[in-house]
Amino acid sequence: MAARTSSGVRLHIVTGKGGTGKTTVAAAMAMALASGGGRVLLVEVEGRQGISQTFDVPPLATGEVRIAGAAGGGEVWGLSVDAKAALIEYLQIFYKLGRAGGVLERFGAVDFATTIAPGVRDVLLIGKVYEANRRRAAGHHSRHDSTAAYDAIVLDAPPTGRVVRFLSVNEEVADLAKVGPIRSQADSITEMLTSAQTAVHVVTLLEEMPVQETVDAVVELRAARLPVGAVVINQVREPLLRTRELASAAKGTIKRGPVRTGLEAAGLRVTDALVEGLLAEAHDHALRVAQESEQLGRLHHLDLPLFQLPANPEGVDASTVREFADLLTERGWPSSGPAAR
Repeated sequence: MAARTSSGVRLHIVTGKGGTGKTTVAAAMAMALASGGGRVLLVEVEGRQGISQTFDVPPLATGEVRIAGAAGGGEVWGLSVDAKAALIEYLQIFYKLGRAGGVLERFGAVDFATTIAPGVRDVLLIGKVYEANRRRAAGHHSRHDSTAAYDAIVLDAPPTGRVVRFLSVNEEVADLAKVGPIRSQADSITEMLTSAQTAVHVVTLLEEMPVQETVDAVVELRAARLPVGAVVINQVREPLLRTRELASAAKGTIKRGPVRTGLEAAGLRVTDALVEGLLAEAHDHALRVAQESEQLGRLHHLDLPLFQLPANPEGVDASTVREFADLLTERGWPSSGPAAR
């Protein structure tokens, strides 16, 4: 299945192995999509409050709240979806339970439903995204007016090891609800997730395990007929040596004399231990660069758009997210997104 590169994508789902920085990338994507005046919803479903920590705002509640402004008057709104709150809302909408939903929660029925039936839980979580995606903007109530409440939605999804099952909601509820509103909603969600308006992006590092999980995830996503968007390579480090120097360092053939001369010219007190230590560091650096180049080649074989973001040794904060958003925009993202407005 080819990568989704049309401008019609509105739902961007971001996954990646734990520790790759997928929440940071999801936040940067939301900022990039909002630049130029867009209104974007950034959603999390794992209850980690990663969005609030990234933007340094108070913990998100179960309602949508503005969390950041973007270039050109754009806005990013945040939402942390809670399965229990979603189920109570669902019961009120479809079964008119009103206060009875609160009674069910006190008796533990809500916890039971969201724990014993994980497929239903995922339908409820993604159902909030589905509702936000189809909602019209305030004041636009005519059935002939298709103005959306949000120009785009970015979903900070579960890690690669769980994302396909999370998104395969229809299969998960097939044995639990063959008919009725839950099955109907699952069918509608599946239609949205497999349509041209959705793209699943994978965040990775240039390390063997994250790259392997990325490759496996892309294979599984394609097998499940879920549309794959781009691969974002996070924490990329530039080589410190030129190509010829890297080759010499890897072979251990860098001459010690010029190294010593250079250190002395810099005004350092040079010892044999210092020179040997630097040569060992250069050797390790060359091996790492070679390993990262090999992993980058594996990602190229996926035949997907690749976007690289630099390592930030000082840590990630809201300003870093803005910098990453600018980098994504400069490098052509979203080639598969709605921000080409």
